[in-house]
Amino acid sequence: MLDVGDGHLLYLEQCGRPDGVPVIVLHGGPGGGASPMMRRFFDPSVYRIVLFDQRGCGRSRPHAAVEANTTPHLIADIETIRQVLGVDRWIVFGGSWGATLALAYTQAHPAQATCLVLRGVFLGTQSELTWFYGGGAGRFFPDLWARFVDPIPQAERDDLIAAYNARLFSGVFAQESRFARLWTEWENALASVETRYGHDTPVDYARAFARLENHYFSNGCFLGEDGALLAGMDRMAGVRGIIVQGRYDMICPPATAWELHSRWPGSELRLVPMAGHALSEPGIAAELVRIMDRLRTN
Repeated sequence: MLDVGDGHLLYLEQCGRPDGVPVIVLHGGPGGGASPMMRRFFDPSVYRIVLFDQRGCGRSRPHAAVEANTTPHLIADIETIRQVLGVDRWIVFGGSWGATLALAYTQAHPAQATCLVLRGVFLGTQSELTWFYGGGAGRFFPDLWARFVDPIPQAERDDLIAAYNARLFSGVFAQESRFARLWTEWENALASVETRYGHDTPVDYARAFARLENHYFSNGCFLGEDGALLAGMDRMAGVRGIIVQGRYDMICPPATAWELHSRWPGSELRLVPMAGHALSEPGIAAELVRIMDRLRTN
C-alpha cells in the first residue's frame, strides 16, 4: 500500500522482470480497479508491469470515497508511483477511463511517456456522456435502457447522471447499493458484442464503481473545459500512440477514437471487427497482445 496523502492509500503491485521495460497499467471506470487479467498482455520476461487501484476503488482505501478524488489527484498519484519505483520513462497502457487518464497524464508529463497504448477511447466530453446516459445507446437497447431509467421519476429523467447522483450519495446504504447495481449493470450489459444483463454484481464493487463514475461524470471528469484533451494534443508532440477500438463499441463509439487519431500525428488506429468495448473481447485482447509483443522489440 502506498500513502499518497489526503487520507488515501493505494494498492500497488509489480510483476514481470524487475529490470524490464516499464509499463504502467491504468484501469477503467473511474472506479473499476485493477485485476490479474490485466497482466496477460505483457511478456513477463520482457516487461516490468505496474498495476494499481486508483483512489477509492479496488483494494485502495478508503473504499468508494470521493473526497480528494479528482483527475489532478490521479495524475499526481501516477507521478508519485513513478518516482517511488525509480522509473525514468514508461509505456502508458489504459482503456476506457484508463485511456482518458493516460492522455491527461501524458499531457501533464509528456517527457515521462515513451508510448501510449489505448483501448476503447473515452475523452470525458459531454457529448460522450449524453450518448450513454441521455438515450443514444438506449435506442439500440430499449429493454436494457428501461431497466436503467424506470426507477427514476419522470420529472428527473432529463438528467439521469444528476438523478443517480442524488441516490448514490443519499447516505442510505441500501438505496446507494440498489442504484449502484443499476448503474453498473447498464454499463456492463453493453460492454461486449454479446450483450448480457443480470449478473450478480457484488455490492462493494458496484458501489465504488458507480459512485466514482458518477462523481467524475458530474464534474466533467475534472478536465476543465469540455474537449480539453483534444485541445491539449499539441502538448504530446513527439509521443507515439496506438489505439485499439472495437468497431461495435456501444459505450465509447469509434467516432471518438477516430477523432483522436486524426488529431494525433503519428498515431495508429486499429479498428477491431466484431468487437465491443470490453478488454476481454477476444479480438481486442489478441490485438493488444500483438502490439505489446511488437513494442518489446522496438
